[in-house]
Amino acid sequence: MKRELILGYPLVSEDANRCTDKIIGWIESGERSRWLACLNPHSVEMAEQDPEFRQALCGADLLVPDGVGIVLASRLLRGRIRSRVTGSDIFLSMSRRLAERGGRVFFLGSTPHVLDRIVKRIAQDYPTITVAGVYSPSFSTKFSVAEIEAMNAAVNASKSDVLWVGMTAPKQEKWIHQQKKQIDVGFIGAIGAVFDFYAGTVRRSSPQFQSVGLEWLPRLLQEPKRLWTRNIISNPRFVARVVRARWAKQFAQY
Repeated sequence: MKRELILGYPLVSEDANRCTDKIIGWIESGERSRWLACLNPHSVEMAEQDPEFRQALCGADLLVPDGVGIVLASRLLRGRIRSRVTGSDIFLSMSRRLAERGGRVFFLGSTPHVLDRIVKRIAQDYPTITVAGVYSPSFSTKFSVAEIEAMNAAVNASKSDVLWVGMTAPKQEKWIHQQKKQIDVGFIGAIGAVFDFYAGTVRRSSPQFQSVGLEWLPRLLQEPKRLWTRNIISNPRFVARVVRARWAKQFAQY
């Protein structure tokens, strides 16, 4: 797939449909534990302080531009990315394709309440998809060896085609990067907040806000304590980082 480097991150520069085609191809060919991560300005800034997180993001088989800031960065750096590919885009596109072939999925993350709502909605929206298992891990910053073994065993016993992980960044990406060789599924998607969006426990911003790159604004108003760092601190730092990269690129041409 076509990719471009933005601040050292190898981002896919194709749309959600092409990403889905690639993922389905992996599953059908018997590939194991290929995985996808989503990049946004906040995750870039977190990774600057967390080398393990940066290594995980750069090690993903598909790293998609989930954030209007990434799209703007590509434009400023004269790249090819012209639209976002969000975790929701991948989840919904994959669900439609899996429904056609009767796929099996596993949901790892969030709370029992959210997982229960997801299972019920999948049964309604995609009755041919089998939810082969769910697992709500602890909210501790680091899993114990026993809990990691229990999660891996539950996923492997499910014989799933796809493992959806919703534990928020950077926890989910680091866990996948560390455990992917121990997990027997065709594909793993780190999709974070998509669990809450799909369950309906957190309302996603309207398409109008999404289309103009302001999806973050209604969410910030809904959850100011949780999201203010991302939008008020991380985003300006990311922009400054991109501007410096643009200057360095220009100077290198002279």
